[in-house]
Amino acid sequence: MAPFNPPNIVLSGFKERPEALLAHGDKLYVGTATGSLFIYEYNELSDNGSTLVDTKKGLSRRPIDQLGYIKDINSLVSLSETIPTLYPLPSFTPPTPLIRAKGAFTFAVHSFVHNLDPSDSKSGANTLGRAGPIPTMVTQLIVGCRRKVVIYTWRDGEAQEIRETILPHSPRVAVFLDSDNVCFAYSPTEYALFSISKLTTLDVITPIPANVSMGAFSGLTGYMTLGLGARAKPGLVRLGDTEALVVKDNQGFIIGTDGRQTKPATVDWPSPPDEIAFVNPYIFSILPPGTVPVPENGGASLPSGSAPAAPQSSLIPSPVVQIISSLTTQSVQTLPFPPASSAFSAATYTIRLLTPSPAARAPLFLVATPSDRTVAASEGSSIWQIRMKSWGDQIDELVQDCLYSDALSLLDTLDKALLPDKDQRRTHIRALHAVSQFRLGKFDDAINSFIELDLNPAKVVALYPERIAGRLSVPPEDWIPLFGGPANQQSLTPKNDDAMSTKSQNDGNESKEKPSEQSASFAMPVKATLRRGTAFVALLSSSKDKDDDTVSISGKKKVKQVDDFSRSVDALWRYLTDRRPKVAGALAAVHIAPAQSHQWPFLSETSTEELFALPNIPLSLLTPEQLVRFAQIVDTALFKSYLVTQPALLGALCRLANWCEVSEVEEDLRAREKFAELIYLYNGKKMHAKSLNLLQQLSEKETDIKDKLDPSISYLRKLGPEYTNLVFEFSRWIFEEDRHMAFEIFTSDDVELPRTQVTDYLEKIDPTMSTRYIVYLIDEKGEESPTFHDRLAELYLNMTLSARKRGDEAKELEVYSKLLHFIDTTDHYRPDRLYGLLSENLYEARAVLLGRMGRHEHALELYVYKLKNYAKAEEYCKRIYNPNGVTKSIFLILLRLYLCPTDKAAPNLLQPALDLISRYSPRLDPVETLQLLPPLVTARDVRPFLQEALRAPIFDSHVIRDIHKARNEQVARKLMLLESRRVRVTDSRICPQCHKRLGSSVIAVHAPRGEVTHYQCRDAFARRLVGPIR
Repeated sequence: MAPFNPPNIVLSGFKERPEALLAHGDKLYVGTATGSLFIYEYNELSDNGSTLVDTKKGLSRRPIDQLGYIKDINSLVSLSETIPTLYPLPSFTPPTPLIRAKGAFTFAVHSFVHNLDPSDSKSGANTLGRAGPIPTMVTQLIVGCRRKVVIYTWRDGEAQEIRETILPHSPRVAVFLDSDNVCFAYSPTEYALFSISKLTTLDVITPIPANVSMGAFSGLTGYMTLGLGARAKPGLVRLGDTEALVVKDNQGFIIGTDGRQTKPATVDWPSPPDEIAFVNPYIFSILPPGTVPVPENGGASLPSGSAPAAPQSSLIPSPVVQIISSLTTQSVQTLPFPPASSAFSAATYTIRLLTPSPAARAPLFLVATPSDRTVAASEGSSIWQIRMKSWGDQIDELVQDCLYSDALSLLDTLDKALLPDKDQRRTHIRALHAVSQFRLGKFDDAINSFIELDLNPAKVVALYPERIAGRLSVPPEDWIPLFGGPANQQSLTPKNDDAMSTKSQNDGNESKEKPSEQSASFAMPVKATLRRGTAFVALLSSSKDKDDDTVSISGKKKVKQVDDFSRSVDALWRYLTDRRPKVAGALAAVHIAPAQSHQWPFLSETSTEELFALPNIPLSLLTPEQLVRFAQIVDTALFKSYLVTQPALLGALCRLANWCEVSEVEEDLRAREKFAELIYLYNGKKMHAKSLNLLQQLSEKETDIKDKLDPSISYLRKLGPEYTNLVFEFSRWIFEEDRHMAFEIFTSDDVELPRTQVTDYLEKIDPTMSTRYIVYLIDEKGEESPTFHDRLAELYLNMTLSARKRGDEAKELEVYSKLLHFIDTTDHYRPDRLYGLLSENLYEARAVLLGRMGRHEHALELYVYKLKNYAKAEEYCKRIYNPNGVTKSIFLILLRLYLCPTDKAAPNLLQPALDLISRYSPRLDPVETLQLLPPLVTARDVRPFLQEALRAPIFDSHVIRDIHKARNEQVARKLMLLESRRVRVTDSRICPQCHKRLGSSVIAVHAPRGEVTHYQCRDAFARRLVGPIR
């Protein structure tokens, strides 16, 4: 990634030697070796250079060594002749030399806002009516002088007391870490922290540089004499709040306010840098010629400190501005000077005065001067501007180069005002980073990110092989484009801690190549990266000098493959089990349950493009259709992962309502002979036809009839009325196997099919089954509808007639008996309708029906004349006889049929008539009976009847009279006995209750023994008499 645009010239042909630069607003101040100050106006977004707006000749007698700006007093600070001077802008008059800072070597300016407590304010009037702290602008100017430091302070533009203190050494460079801590550079190897509040110093402690480069002078050419004798300038720059970078030899250390390293990583250069500067978050350094390798990609190169020694021909022969990211301490861009694309001559240049602008993303300036004095005199110096690309472009380039960690680190340093779509970019890059971690085998970290980001589960599942992801599976080279990354990215191996090995999946098995152990950076040549990334295994196997450790790793790779796959599936389980209840909760909020899964379009009906296009947003923001798709994806993936690694867990998942896509798993279940789980799954999805087909197929393997039919019967018994046709379809083969077992399908206690349809269906198969079903309805279900009773009677009638036609007397007798019993014992059918269906020769059935219709005489005619069954005729009369109803003369009707036949062909029925008279004489009217008897019947033949008729009323009157007479006599005798009893009361007789004399008191006599008590003692004594009896 190249975060900065190619340098462009702001000012060229500057004849004097620049010694100090300052960029402020749209002005560029150039201080020269002659003490003059040139003021230019420039546009940082334009390539048209700058315009001279003012010149201050002879601002000082000596070179201007340093320039600065104090916003609080709108003044320019110039360090010349070891004295800092303040020049008010824009007039530059009157100048104010800071005499107490005489002998100065450097200065630093820092401004901040201090919230002043109103109670500390010296002016009470200014704080009247204010609540809370008062914000105050504080500006500090710290000047490093010979063995001392002088501190100037302004508060809201008002100068404060000047403070100074002695130092052990003279500061050559000073930078603020915060409002209280300043870092001094005494020499290129000595640094100290200074506390403004305490006026104390603390030595900076850093490790001894690991790499001391001796190649700093290796590329020197004709200009070697320009700076060889000069004293090296210390490398010190502020990186941000509370951090600074100190340079020791060719290493940079990031320190904090405690004087110690805040990061273990160091910034490495191939040689000590001549100058350094900082433009958040990048570190600029000027490196001498012949020390930096030629980058193969035109901008990026290997980390200089760790780069191996390169041949002279592969080193850049000119000075180089190297740009290093402070976030990763890796080189991100290399800019040789002059740039190859510029129109400048091929002369060697000296570059210096790296000067950043104070604003964010403001350009950085530097001065380039030809090393040759003659060329320098003719061409002069030039001032170059290096502009940073937009934050969005930088992040896009990092993503393009798979540097997701770097992109996230850069995002963290940016305020949302600088990048309005920061949150969206962060989500996108975190997703890509998670994919990178997944490819590296960091499955748990990747899954954690996927869960936090609320990513579309289709994309997460797509990272797995086809046997788990099904048609969602995507090859590794398409993972990054799937998550929104560049489509051409997969040809590159990631070049930082996101580096990963190429994974290959063969028949669902993941195999992971060993990732590169050395973290690559932008400084790494891309070609070498490609060779090592894409052909790592081939190089590993063909390399002649690989060591034993490499051989060991290669030999154990297969074991690691299996382990990686298991770990990846374990991580997937964690993801899916986290998503599943959350998706279910979101669906429940919109009143959608897994039991309704069959009502929604199947997952297979949606293209993979549509599934991958589902949004990456919180579940609460999804539509019901999108939530259903999420649920289907999650449950299907969970099901397939169980199938691959934990088949024992399938049963529990199948038995519960779920959103699993059947088409994705049914073939695998069949292949593994998980038929029970497949049937559960079909049932949950209301795919009952598939379940029943499978059960029928499985039944062919069974020999026992019960084992063969019971599973299908049990399944069919649970299907409701909406599957009536399906039940009829799949019960037919069961009827063909065993009709009696098949009948159980329609006797379920859980559900009930439409009774009429079942009756019709069973009648088509076998009328016997239909009658059995109606009998079941009547007996077990309490069916009272005339429709079914008529239907049963009709079925019995039809079966009877059919058996008669076939000549099957046994069957005819059996069914006819059932018909007679049914019509004789139930009242819920319509006898007139059935009577119209009867044939002439079914006399008994007709007799029963005639009786049901109240035509008793016609019914008895059939019993007497057609059936000649006199016992049944008498039984019929006994059953319907009611002495107080219309049937009180039913026996007389039967007698009349015996004695006065209506059928001319009837035989002599005198004997049955006499038998009827002898047995049922009390139920026959004597007069009418005698009138019906033929003249030839003698009194002897009906003697019992006559005796009974004559005796009955006389017997009754005599008995009643005698009973009344006896009762009257008994009552009279008892009354006489009671009236004849008496008691005697003398003066000596006492009351048995109170034991006092009775005297002439009112007395009471108690039965039955005649005890005498006072009248008032009667109740108490009566209770005594009753007590012992109880």
